[in-house]
Amino acid sequence: QVQLVESGGGLVQPGGSLRLSCAASGSIFSIVSMGWYRQAPGKQRELVAGVTVGGRTNYADSVKGRFTISRDNTKNTVDLQMNSLKPEDTAVYYCNLRLLTYNYWGQGTQVTVSS
Repeated sequence: QVQLVESGGGLVQPGGSLRLSCAASGSIFSIVSMGWYRQAPGKQRELVAGVTVGGRTNYADSVKGRFTISRDNTKNTVDLQMNSLKPEDTAVYYCNLRLLTYNYWGQGTQVTVSS
């Protein structure tokens, strides 16, 4: 059994910052990557940022230069530092843990960017 617990969402003004955190626990073996996805109302879920077990990162073009993903391999945690937030970043953000055998999702945390 694997559990992902997310924290750090909320309401922020445009230009502000938020930090999302995700902690994975349980029977975790053969990690491929951890990352963050988001889903805005009426849109498909999309990758925001990911980091492989080897430390390789990738970002959606829309967040490059503003968001930074980091991972602690010893604790199985992944954080997303979000700076210079824009209204279009508003969405539910989901933590993702990709194993060789299965793909796990967190429950989601709401991020709202509004004045």
